[in-house]
Amino acid sequence: MNKTLGFIGSGNVSGTLARLAVAAGLDVVLSNSGGPESLADLVAELGPRARAATPAEAADLVVVSIPLGAYEKIPAEPLAGKIVIDTLNYYPERDGRVAELDANELTTSELVQRHLADSRVVKAASNIVSSQLFSLARPSGAPDRSAMPIAGDDAAAKAEVVELPDILGYDVVDIGTLADSWRSEPGTPVYGKAYYGEVPKDVSLDKTMEWIFQTPDVPVPADRVRELTATVVRGTAGGRLSVDAWI
Repeated sequence: MNKTLGFIGSGNVSGTLARLAVAAGLDVVLSNSGGPESLADLVAELGPRARAATPAEAADLVVVSIPLGAYEKIPAEPLAGKIVIDTLNYYPERDGRVAELDANELTTSELVQRHLADSRVVKAASNIVSSQLFSLARPSGAPDRSAMPIAGDDAAAKAEVVELPDILGYDVVDIGTLADSWRSEPGTPVYGKAYYGEVPKDVSLDKTMEWIFQTPDVPVPADRVRELTATVVRGTAGGRLSVDAWI
């Protein structure tokens, strides 16, 4: 893949994906609501393959990683015709209630696709805590390589996006269309816990995220991801863990 990877949002997930991308030899363009100046430290850390820009500046693939409550602020016109990798998750305690999501009338990715009507949205890299997202990355063919689910309505866009996780260190399991992407949303078996295991009962709720960031990762191969996403039953939208690990 000889492409530039763009980022809208500069939180934990974006920073982790940017680090993996630079390590894999890709160029990255970073943007956030604070403007290019606020990204100086991250750009310096990433080195010469990284630069800061505004969301309107072009990249071949664009990763969006912001709170879902701000999805309508994603600039639609500059992203027209582009492949947008959606990592957004719905946390009602942070984002406020969204009736269509609570009623399971839409998935979060369908909501993003509706806003970005002229873009090709693919759901990916949304179900792994940022610490595990970094530490679980493995070269192609490694026996302990993990997989992540992806979903999208555009087959050609999905085929192109599949290359990116492979370069960054992951196998991919196609779980269907954006309407099927709920299978990797908060509260499902493949979301978070599969990659870090059961939180011990003696770990208090306010210490849970600290434990997750410090615990050894658990490789989740493609067959296991396929099993977890195929057998899940749809429940109530919205996660229960702290949102700090994802944004």
